Amino acid sequence: MIHTLTYESRAIKELTVLDIEAILETARTFNDQNDITGCLIFYKRRFIQILEGDKESIYNLFDIIKQDKRHKNVYLLSEGETGERNFPNWGMVYYPLEENETNRNEYEQFKRNLLLLADLTVHSNRTSILFWKRMKLLITAPPDIS
Repeated sequence: MIHTLTYESRAIKELTVLDIEAILETARTFNDQNDITGCLIFYKRRFIQILEGDKESIYNLFDIIKQDKRHKNVYLLSEGETGERNFPNWGMVYYPLEENETNRNEYEQFKRNLLLLADLTVHSNRTSILFWKRMKLLITAPPDIS
């Protein structure tokens, strides 16, 4: 059985693009070494992540995640068991907003792509379903553009 866990958190104000790139690099290495897969979405200063793998490995990683000072308010949404991985390849969705009008079109395309992915992904357990529901809730709110 594959253990799944999904959580949500809020990025600290000081989080930069370089910090996000460091998170990606560290996560890819750690996840490869520990046979952990999943999906991490960062949007509007929020993280939503689902992790898949051995139960002990997932708990160890979640303990590390909870201690990371680059985010706060880490909230466990759900965990459970499944017979197969929903995300055989780990990835992260990151949408940087800049203050210009062209980003409205980019945002709409980004949103459509994520919603399509959510609809096409096989949801094998409650944790996966909750991950996609929370993601949809987050991205359907309009971006904060001045």
